Amino acid sequence: MIGAILGDMIGAPYEFDRGDKTKAFPLFSAESKFTDDSVMTVAVAEALLDYRDGAAADLGAALVNSLRKWGHKYPHAGYGARFSRWLFSADPAPYNSFGNGSAMRVSAAGWLYGTLDETRAVARATAAVTHNHPEGIKGAEATASAIYLARTGSSKDEIKAYIVREFGYDLSRTVDEIRPTYHHVESCQQSVPEAITAFLEGESFEDVIRTAVSIGGDTDTVACIAGGVAEAFYGVPAALRAACLRRVPPEFCDVIARFDKARGGAESLNAPPQNNT
Repeated sequence: MIGAILGDMIGAPYEFDRGDKTKAFPLFSAESKFTDDSVMTVAVAEALLDYRDGAAADLGAALVNSLRKWGHKYPHAGYGARFSRWLFSADPAPYNSFGNGSAMRVSAAGWLYGTLDETRAVARATAAVTHNHPEGIKGAEATASAIYLARTGSSKDEIKAYIVREFGYDLSRTVDEIRPTYHHVESCQQSVPEAITAFLEGESFEDVIRTAVSIGGDTDTVACIAGGVAEAFYGVPAALRAACLRRVPPEFCDVIARFDKARGGAESLNAPPQNNT
């Protein structure tokens, strides 16, 4: 979850192709601020925790309530037009979206469940309340699956093979092949594979984020998705974790602390797993 939020903040200054498509950029600047990606990541995490802890009886209702609660708290975080209408609708219903919003907010689902089947089922549920198009659901499910596999010791080759086999994404292109023609696009189909490719090529948590941002386009979301997976594989360095927590509101930190406790402690963010070779 911290990894996804960091990817969002670090990628935000370069969204809409405002960067130079390079990995050589300052990680943080005055423009390194959280966007809707982080707000909705927190919202999904809180909904899953409420449902897990018995504070909410229905997962779908918990998700709708939490997404709308946090969206109303932060109404100017950069939501897409259709999602913004959903946030403030009198009768919120899924609207057949295949936008990458379903994938950028799903990271908590990759951590909180003991089996891949349950992880995938919950990921589908997090998408379906808004992004109920098959591609929207697939994007969330693939992202959460990659996180689950990364945190449970799968190698990058194993993660890649699973994503290709189960979801049909083309992961054959390198980042160098993607970068020259890639542009701002907000569909799962054209951002989830690119984000996963950035994770596969990156050599550390920070390098994954830099690689994702260097692709260009919807950089905050691509780096958010890639960062969520990279956290599960590498951990997040303590200095970057602290930098993240300094840049988010206290109520974000409260949900992050609750999430860390539910998944076994924040210390796991500071040291990479030992069996991901």
